[in-house]
Parts: sequence; structure tokens; C-alpha cells
Amino acid sequence: MLARAGEICMNKLLRQALVSAQGPLAGSALVEVDCVAGGCIHQAWRLRLDDGQQLFAKTGASDALSMFSIEAEGLKALKAWADPKLLEVPEPLAIDEVCGEAVLLLPWLDLRAGNQSLLGRGLALLHQASAAANPGSFGWQIDGFIGAGSQPGGWCESWGECFVTLRLRPQLIEAAKWGLNLTDVEPILSALIPWLDRHQPSPSIVHGDLWSGNANVLADGRGVLLDPATWWADREVDLAMTKLFGGFTNNFYAAYADVLPLPSGASSRIEIYNLYHLLNHANLFGGGYRNQCSSILKKLELIGMP
Repeated sequence: MLARAGEICMNKLLRQALVSAQGPLAGSALVEVDCVAGGCIHQAWRLRLDDGQQLFAKTGASDALSMFSIEAEGLKALKAWADPKLLEVPEPLAIDEVCGEAVLLLPWLDLRAGNQSLLGRGLALLHQASAAANPGSFGWQIDGFIGAGSQPGGWCESWGECFVTLRLRPQLIEAAKWGLNLTDVEPILSALIPWLDRHQPSPSIVHGDLWSGNANVLADGRGVLLDPATWWADREVDLAMTKLFGGFTNNFYAAYADVLPLPSGASSRIEIYNLYHLLNHANLFGGGYRNQCSSILKKLELIGMP
């Protein structure tokens, strides 16, 4: 959570309401509020309190309260399986509507670029530990979000069915609005279900939106996971997304593999798993993401599936 130039000032009424008798910081005084880098959807802040404590605050319109609640539940789920000696997952401190705005409060973390070995090892152990006590199905108990896009809840015993029906198909239906032909896609989806089922992964808790902006390193070398889109899935979806936009180092992958090597055929699934994120980006932002999605689907069509 790194500070940037304070070109945006927090609303004065919101500042007052945060520390009012009914606010989440009742009994404290705000001595400093800095605008920080915290994502492209909401505003983010570093709060300094009179007792020296620092907090991270994410704010948005009142309808963002449900998104913040889902984020907090995801953080709690990850934290339950993370080894704190290797991996820090911030504990949500408060989720509230304050002065007409949604607010999520988290501990402030000093993030540093550095060796990602503990991040990789910690993620592998999180995947491993959760898989050992998995619910026997893939999915999540409630509807959630992937960035600003929707991520449907629900459960499937079949991994192929889960990924196709709860992840790809909803995004493809949305993509039809910008011209993607669903009739052409249906044979691909039908073939993907048994193809993914042959892989036979165990359900693991996954971060679900693991690009470099949502993972980092602390000064003591421990990894950090932030802003998840958590669900029970094939652990490979996390590793696949780390390849989508880059930012993860060789020592991250080596440390992960030391604990939990990827099975054979993992590389053949990367593009298919990342199609979910590319479709979401195409639906949210358009542009070249649409061309990427069309290209992948065309390739799958031409070769008769993966």
C-alpha cells in the first residue's frame, strides 16, 4: 500500500464521520489522511490516528458496500488457511456505510518490492492445506465479484462443469452484447467440461484475482495477499493468472514448486483459465481484450477444443 501524490482530498464530512461517536473509529482522532494507490475502482487512503496507528481505508459509493463485504469474506477465508510465518493476509477491521459512502478498513502494511520466495511458498501451503480439508465441491456459497464484474456463486461436484457454467458461460453471455457469437462457442464449452474433468483437481481455496497488484512482499520478506475474488477451485487458476500480466519472479515459482509441483499438462490449461479474466476485462474495458478473447476461442474452435 504505497502512498502517491495527495492530489485528492478525503471529504471533510467523511473524515469527521469516521471518528464520530457512531463511526468505526469512534474515540480516535485523525491526524493525517493521504491518498494512496489502491486500485482503479475505488479510492484508497492511509489514515494516521492520534495514537500513532496507521490504517488502510478503501472508500466508494454506498452501493460498493456489498463489494467490500465480499472482499472482507475472501480475506478471512484466505487468512484461515495462510501460514502467518510466510504469508500475511490483512484482517478486515470494519465495513460500514459512513456519511453516505462505503468504507472498508484494514491494517496498514508497508509493502516492498523484494524476493518473492516466501510469497510462493506461502501460496503453495495455503493451496495444500485447504485442499486437504476441502468441501468436496467447487464454487462459492454466495455471488461475488471479479474486479467490478460479477462472479456467480453456486456449487458443482465436477470441476469442468463449475469452470464452464459458473465462470466462462456468464462472461460469454455478457460478451454477446459486444458481438461474440454464442452459437459458435457452445461446442467448445461442451468439449471443455470432460476435458477439464479428466484433470481431476482437488478443490483448493484460491485467491482468484492473483495479478501482481494484489500480491506483494513485506519488509521482513513475508508475502502479502490483497483484494481477492476467493472461491474453491483448481489451484492452477491462481498460477495461471500470475502469467497473464507478469510481475512474478522466478523465485516465486521455484518456491511454490518446492512445496507443490504442478502436474503434467498444467501449461495446456493456462490459456483456458486466463480466458475467464480476459473475458471479464473485455466486458469491462473493451479494446484489445475483445480481440484476445476472440482469438483464443477461434483457436479452440479450429483445433476442435484444447
